[in-house]
Amino acid sequence: MTGGALRMRVALLATDEGSKTMAVKIIALLTARPDKSEALQALLTGMIAPSRAEPGNLRYDLWRDQTDPARFVLDELYTSSEAVAAHRETPHFRAYLAAINDLAERTALALDPVQLG
Repeated sequence: MTGGALRMRVALLATDEGSKTMAVKIIALLTARPDKSEALQALLTGMIAPSRAEPGNLRYDLWRDQTDPARFVLDELYTSSEAVAAHRETPHFRAYLAAINDLAERTALALDPVQLG
C-alpha cells in the first residue's frame, strides 16, 4: 500500500451471515518536514472526527512519538477493503492528500498476521 501506510488484514466473523470478512488495519507513520510539525498535527487531528464517523471505520487514533515530537502515527481499523476505498473518496481524505506531501515524509509497510500453532 502506498501513501505511508502499513496494512494488516485480520479475519473477523460477520455477525449476521456467519461468513468471514477481512478487516483492514492501517498504521501510517509520518514525520513532519522542518517547521511543519504544527501544521501536520492540525491536518491529522482534523481527520479524526470525520474518519471516525464513517460507517466502515472501527478505529482512528492519532499518536505522537515520545522521543521525536515531529513524528506521528495514525492507527486505523476498517471493516473491509471497501470501507477503506470509501474513506479514500471522502472530502477530508482528499484534503489530506492535497496537503500531506508538503508537510511530511511517510513510510509504508504491508504486513499479514502471523498464524500461531
